[in-house]
Parts: sequence; structure tokens; C-alpha cells
Amino acid sequence: MAVSIKDVKKGTKVVLRNGWMADVLDNLTNRQTRMRKVYGDFEEMGSVYTSDIVEAYVGGNWEFVQHAPATLK
Repeated sequence: MAVSIKDVKKGTKVVLRNGWMADVLDNLTNRQTRMRKVYGDFEEMGSVYTSDIVEAYVGGNWEFVQHAPATLK
């Protein structure tokens, strides 16, 4: 089952395209970038394109994220 990128809210844990984990820090669902705290080589905070989000932890399960065609350009 897939979840829409608009259902990814503040506090949701996500997996990015590069394999790193991140936490969502905003509720701005109508933008192409979202504020994240990324856990990689270093812990850092910054903007990430929504198209780089591939999975989200929603309802106790990891779900694939479905993107609108306009956000994949």
C-alpha cells in the first residue's frame, strides 16, 4: 500500500532516496521541499525535495510514498 506525500505530516519518520533516515519538521504539504532532520554521516537539518522521500512510517508500518506527477519534474 502507498501513502500520498500530502499525508506525510510533522514528526513522521521517512527514508530518503539515498537510504538515510529523516524526521519531518514541518506541515507544509503543498511545496516541493520539506524541512527535515537527516540522520546520515552527521545529524543535520535542512530542506529536502519531496521527490527524494521514498518511504514513510505511518500507522506503525513503513509505506511507499506516492508522488504527484508535478513533483517529479
